[in-house]
Amino acid sequence: MRNIFFGLLGALFLALGPMAAAQDEDQTLRLAIGDPQFKDRTLDIQAGQIFSAALGRPVLWESMAEDLGRAKFVYIGETHNSLPNHDLQFRILLALSHKDANLAVGLEMFPAASQEVLNKWSLGLLTEEEFLREARWYVVWNYHWGFYRRIFALAKEQSIPLRALNVERDIITKVRMRGWEGLSDEEKKLVPKPDLSNRDHRALMKAVFSAEELPPQMKGAGFEAVFEGLYGAQSAWDEVMAANTLKASQDGKRRVVVLAGSGHLLYNLGINRRVYETNRLLFRTVVCVTVPKGRSSLTVSRTLADYICGLSEEERPAYPSLGLRLRTVAGLSNLVIESKPVEGAAVGQDFEKGDIILAVNGKAYSDINDLRLELAVFTWGQEVKFKLLRAGEVREVTLRIIPPPPRAGPAGRPQEDQAGSK
Repeated sequence: MRNIFFGLLGALFLALGPMAAAQDEDQTLRLAIGDPQFKDRTLDIQAGQIFSAALGRPVLWESMAEDLGRAKFVYIGETHNSLPNHDLQFRILLALSHKDANLAVGLEMFPAASQEVLNKWSLGLLTEEEFLREARWYVVWNYHWGFYRRIFALAKEQSIPLRALNVERDIITKVRMRGWEGLSDEEKKLVPKPDLSNRDHRALMKAVFSAEELPPQMKGAGFEAVFEGLYGAQSAWDEVMAANTLKASQDGKRRVVVLAGSGHLLYNLGINRRVYETNRLLFRTVVCVTVPKGRSSLTVSRTLADYICGLSEEERPAYPSLGLRLRTVAGLSNLVIESKPVEGAAVGQDFEKGDIILAVNGKAYSDINDLRLELAVFTWGQEVKFKLLRAGEVREVTLRIIPPPPRAGPAGRPQEDQAGSK
């Protein structure tokens, strides 16, 4: 579940250097934490089925939908580059919208500063292309629009309000580096002081970080030092999204469906717990896990979520990730490759940190969002021509959009691109 820490953990690992994922089964899915009634029990999840934690067995779609309809807050976790996962989000949102006209959707991917453009989309004032440009989709979020298209189309069609839950990533980075106390007074207004006292949540986060094959800088005493910063940042991240979820609910008068990475929701310890501790209103959490090929089931903790949906392992994501981190440089109109690709289709191809992009398919770009919009039209098996300037030499590089060599990872843990952009 490497998508748990989009941006935060990915940026740290890129700074420390590439690493391999752990080889064994993902133990973070089997922790004895959460609801005391069920924390020592497990469920064997099969692909294509929905499991109820309360009942300890599979249930029909209709049964889950009816139960979700009673909750004031519905949290649907996601693996950001899993189309089947997003299809499930769409189906749940569609079912709830038929039952409740007073519905809002909270979105992890947008900071509060993006609220105006979300309002314009829900009111039908923007075309898809206008929205992607005005929202700067490929700057605020590094996942293909195609994964989310049906969800946003439904919100527009039914005028469902969309609410930005997040905060700018550089503020969360400040929390990681300096602690919450290191924020300015204005930044503290955006990020409530995070609660770091929940033992189960701390255990979850420590297990997630420990599950990775960490570089030497994060082992032993180094791990403990780095972990405290990461844990504070993750908690602040959950805290700000919980606060904005509460605002979206208008003091419980409106039902809110929250779409966020599963790591913010697992074991009902993240955003969901923080909202519940404030208002004590009924909520439900739905997450998906991937059953690896060759396995009939995947064993997970019964406390992982209220509903756990089994998905079959995909051959590859529906939409490719190129894995190119881009940045702008003051005084330079061209974009620059920020780091050597470590994930995505560009892995192993002729791209280096510091390469200046002179042209892509014969066209120059000075805006990251514009270039990513152009690259998003290409799919598996196609090629993109880059003209690069490296160490004073112009180079012609062809990016072949093919899946990178498979990376072994724990069972049930989707391996996805962490490369972002600035």
